[in-house]
Amino acid sequence: MADTQGLAGSPDQETMSHEESTEESEEDDSEEEPKLKYERLSNGVSEILQEDAASCMTVHEKFLAMGTHSGKVYLLDICGNMTQRFDISTVKINQISLDESGEHVGVCAEDGKVQVFGLYSREGLHEIFDCPIKIVAVHPQFGRSACKQFVTGGKKLILYERTWLNRWKTTILHEGEGTITNIKWRGNLIAWSNNMGIKILDIITRQRITNVPRDDTSLRPDMYPCSLFWKDHLTLVIGWGKSVKICSVKERHASEIRDLPNRYVEIVSQFDTEFFISGIAPLCDQFVMLFFVKEASDNASKELCARPRLDIIQPQADSCEEVSSDAITVRGFQENECRDYRLEYSEGESLFYIISPRDVVVAKERDQDDHIDWLLGRKKYEEALMAAEISQKNIKRHEVLDIGLAYITHLVEKGDYDMAARKCQKILGKNMKLWEDEVYRFKKIGQLKAISKYLPRGDLRLRPAIYEMILDEFLRTDYEGFSTLIREWPGDLYNNKTIVRALNTHLNRDPSNRTLLKALAELHTYDQCYSQALEIYLTLQHKEVFDLIHKHNLFSSIKDKIVLLMDFDTEKAVDMLLDNEDKISIDKVIEELKNRPELQHVYLHKLFKRDHHKGQKYHEKQISLYAEYDRPNLLPFLRDSTHCPLEKALEICQQRNFVEETVFLLSRMGNSRRALQMIMEELRDVDKAIEFAKEQDDAELWEDLILYSIDKPPFITGLLNNIGTHVDPILLIHRIKEGMEIPNLRDSLVKILQDYNLQILLREGCKKILVSDSLALLKKMHRTQSRAMLVDEDNICEVCLSPILPTDSSKPLGVVVFHCRHMFHRECLPVGNTMSPAYFCNICSAKHRGPGSAILDMKK
Repeated sequence: MADTQGLAGSPDQETMSHEESTEESEEDDSEEEPKLKYERLSNGVSEILQEDAASCMTVHEKFLAMGTHSGKVYLLDICGNMTQRFDISTVKINQISLDESGEHVGVCAEDGKVQVFGLYSREGLHEIFDCPIKIVAVHPQFGRSACKQFVTGGKKLILYERTWLNRWKTTILHEGEGTITNIKWRGNLIAWSNNMGIKILDIITRQRITNVPRDDTSLRPDMYPCSLFWKDHLTLVIGWGKSVKICSVKERHASEIRDLPNRYVEIVSQFDTEFFISGIAPLCDQFVMLFFVKEASDNASKELCARPRLDIIQPQADSCEEVSSDAITVRGFQENECRDYRLEYSEGESLFYIISPRDVVVAKERDQDDHIDWLLGRKKYEEALMAAEISQKNIKRHEVLDIGLAYITHLVEKGDYDMAARKCQKILGKNMKLWEDEVYRFKKIGQLKAISKYLPRGDLRLRPAIYEMILDEFLRTDYEGFSTLIREWPGDLYNNKTIVRALNTHLNRDPSNRTLLKALAELHTYDQCYSQALEIYLTLQHKEVFDLIHKHNLFSSIKDKIVLLMDFDTEKAVDMLLDNEDKISIDKVIEELKNRPELQHVYLHKLFKRDHHKGQKYHEKQISLYAEYDRPNLLPFLRDSTHCPLEKALEICQQRNFVEETVFLLSRMGNSRRALQMIMEELRDVDKAIEFAKEQDDAELWEDLILYSIDKPPFITGLLNNIGTHVDPILLIHRIKEGMEIPNLRDSLVKILQDYNLQILLREGCKKILVSDSLALLKKMHRTQSRAMLVDEDNICEVCLSPILPTDSSKPLGVVVFHCRHMFHRECLPVGNTMSPAYFCNICSAKHRGPGSAILDMKK
């Protein structure tokens, strides 16, 4: 519950403060944000209430009307300034009623006086009753001629209607149930309360719809009056004692009417409250309720009047939920009773007036400015900044920038320098002056490092001196941080020469500091002194040296530094040199590496992998390089190179006793027998010898292999297992000496037989496939040749090109039709032999035998 204890004054108005509370500070920190804000209605009201006491008030959207205990009625503007005064009586004004237009007013007093008059006209009614009139209510549309009606409530509920002769007709609507204390008129329905309960009357039919009895009959109606308001034309809300009822007026079905009224009332919701109700008003779908509160005193037998409470309640079917609750400090609350408080509200506006004899307090919904004030008061700057940004067009008393600057100040005071610096980016935006002010503030507190990461470096830039000041700070205290800023900041943010001079001063004291040297190289790069930067990078063996060379095309500067580059990173250096052969030639690289043959080999090897022909002039040199540094790749090189001198290669391989390479070279030079001999004698590898013989596919080599292996049982076993598909195994078996022990001979013979059986099976399978295919093709050919062929007048002779069928039917028919579907006249076809004439298709025969073949056959 927000405790509204103190008042903060201003020249024009006094404002209720939620921050001055009698509660402990811990409770203030944990309280929820209030929903309403409060202002004391001052100006003319303060002057009136210094000498008099308020008894009632009615609110219109344009003005206020307040009645006092001395019988006066004051018209006030919204700010509380008096605009008009009426002396109605000498005793307490009980009620003031206004129509919807605000042009007609009804007033009743404790001495029985009733006045209904126009504020802007002379028409009116003055009536004096013999008893106090507690309430008066004019018709909401009183200004219309057909609605000149009002009701008064004392011991009777009396309706006044003006007739066509401008006379007033009275009708007693109800009596006999005690004093009438409240009346609310909405549309055609009038609701009133008396000692027994609440009644609702249809003014058109003059039928009383319902009677809602009051719950707590022990309470005196004059001390704890009933509070009523119409939520809409058919919903009445009743607050009496500690009970709230929501009543809905509904139409009765025609079949149920009989002698009953056309309408009936259903109580849709009912709940109890903790305190006594002094007033109730609508707020959207919620209720604003004014409570009279008593609290225990030191003397347990006596209760004291406490500050009244204004709560926002969310009604439910049989209960309610408290949304907010504020204790309101009004003047003289210790002496007030429940009947002394009233709650009035302005239709269409969320304005609520708490009326007490000595004070009038206005409650209104808090706007976005109030929300921001509340957040700032609790140091919730980030939420306040977010709220201001979202509602930037609606806030009037706050600026987003001011809140942001206050947030930065708060973070700095709290010691969260990094967060404060980060927020500068968003809050300061492109305001260069504010940026520079913040930089100097961070310098003053020794936190330039914190703000350095967030300084603008894009379109908005500060003066170079700002950046130089920060770099100097880092150079004095943090070499790594200095190097990071040099790498991340664009070189045109500051004066490079100034920074280079300062950096050289530090390098004079520590010339081998890698961090400072790296930063110096970056600065030389910004100054386009690429040669100096390259020398530093090479000295440091820094990985960015290759990026620098590529980015700034420094190949002319590295021609004499190839060895350094390759010592730093051989792979990257070789790739870079090969990718840029047009800038650094192969010959130049080889010349530079003449004293480093191992690097020559790496370069030439990668060159050969890329293109077998580019470095052909160095292939002879590569033989010795491969032999010395990379023998595993020597044989692949010899296989792939077509420019390698074989004699030179053979000499080197024989000198180094490289058997496999020598075997390859001998076979490539045509000396296969010598190569096979080396395999058998030096490698003693029968599998490799057999593989070599298979590759060469030479009968003499197989003969040499058999002769060499005939006295070596392991070799014989290998031959028996592998030569079955290349050489007749009988040739080998016949040469095996009788009695010689051969390992795994039985398995070898079984394998030979299995291989033979497999060959036989393969041949038989192939034969079956061939026979099946031949038979299928023969049947297809037979079907094709057995088909009839149509010969009609559209066909022509392929030789004479005249119609194949004669036009004269008396002539003999002589037509030859071949299976290829070519047609000829018999006399147009050549006859090879007159004894046994055989015809053939000239066209198809010419395709198979070539041009002129048919003529040659004729000559034969």
